[in-house]
Amino acid sequence: MSYNINAQNVLETIKMIEEEKLDIRTITMGISLLDCIDPDGDKAREKIYNKIMTCAKDLVKVAKEIENEFGIPIVNKRVSVTPISIIGGATDEDNYVKFAETLDKAAEELGIDFIGGFSALVQKGCTKGDKILIKSIPEALAKTKKVCSSVNVGSSKSGINMNAVRDLGVIMKETAELTKEQKGFGCAKLVVFANAVEDNPFMAGAFHGVGEADVVINVGVSGPGVVERAIEKVRGESFDVLAETIKKTAFKVTRMGELVAQEASKRLNVPFGIIDLSLAPTPAIGDSVAHILEEMGLETVGTHGTTAALAMLNDAVKKGGVMACSHVGGLSGAFIPVSEDAGMIDAVLNHSLNLEKLEAMTCVCSVGLDMIAVPGDTPASTLSAMIADEAAIGVINNKTTAVRIIPAPGCKVGDMVEFGGLLGRAPVMKVNENSSEKFIARGGRIPAPIHSFKN
Repeated sequence: MSYNINAQNVLETIKMIEEEKLDIRTITMGISLLDCIDPDGDKAREKIYNKIMTCAKDLVKVAKEIENEFGIPIVNKRVSVTPISIIGGATDEDNYVKFAETLDKAAEELGIDFIGGFSALVQKGCTKGDKILIKSIPEALAKTKKVCSSVNVGSSKSGINMNAVRDLGVIMKETAELTKEQKGFGCAKLVVFANAVEDNPFMAGAFHGVGEADVVINVGVSGPGVVERAIEKVRGESFDVLAETIKKTAFKVTRMGELVAQEASKRLNVPFGIIDLSLAPTPAIGDSVAHILEEMGLETVGTHGTTAALAMLNDAVKKGGVMACSHVGGLSGAFIPVSEDAGMIDAVLNHSLNLEKLEAMTCVCSVGLDMIAVPGDTPASTLSAMIADEAAIGVINNKTTAVRIIPAPGCKVGDMVEFGGLLGRAPVMKVNENSSEKFIARGGRIPAPIHSFKN
């Protein structure tokens, strides 16, 4: 692929980086562990460690070289691996915490930010390995720093595994309890999906799917600040002009991601996978998805019109980005994590944004109820019901949805939970106090929707 570089484009990019917080949010190396399977757990872990250390040994170095040469910040360097439930299932072990510790050790030594793949795919049922992995999640996340866990509980083809949904509410509570010194921080590294994708570069949901190449490079771009600045220039103009402006901006942002991905792929001698077009915010001022929506004309995010504004933003980003890149994948849309977005935090604090509105917004954008703190005494069945609601939206609408909720131990509505860094701070939000216990206790499977039957 050839790139025409002119002075104007270079200056524009420099301005985006310096003033508008444009960055490559993550470069993620996906590594298959299928050739590390061994009935002896110790041997399997040795193979896993050796393979990760061999494949990703230059990841951080190359990313830093590209940062320095192109002047483009690459915020996170990450690794995703084959779901550990598959690897662990070949052993006779009844706990997979040691696998998580092996991943953590490799991540520490490589100097990467996160490693994802302590995962299970149970949308239609659980294998022995899946059950053990899910039970191991609380301890695994409490004992490791950089390991992220995900569980896929539903898909448009198979419906929703309500047994797994029921169990994961309990798992979230246990994870919060085991990390209560950090206000339940373990839950920030656990995401429950419907329609999880195999090539997602973003944490905590990244894993390396079994349909992927042995090793691959996936890149997640991000530029809420750039989009906000661009649409400041078209205040009061029609939606047609607004959509066109977002499209053109998304094209430029994605083009830069494509350049970085191709360069990383070449230097690491690893195939290029996908660019994820997601607008991922950070707690920094000027890097907020909520502020984009407010720039569109909403007094504050959460008011009436928010869902329509987000739907348009999401669509325009995809239309612009898809033209700039040969392979688009991952989640690709706008993320709305509360704790990681300064505008979302403000909207919760001024009572214009609640859980119900966030759920409505997840119908039209990437992922779902993300990085939301709820009171520590929230029952496990309520957490399960929130997972079920999001999974239903994903399954019915053929899109990826997810839940990353922190039942913060000892915290009540209005308290602020501090996580620091990219994960920011989360105001504890009110949940509906009426019980969902009997609903969740039913178990079984919610069948796939009729429109899934397309064979």
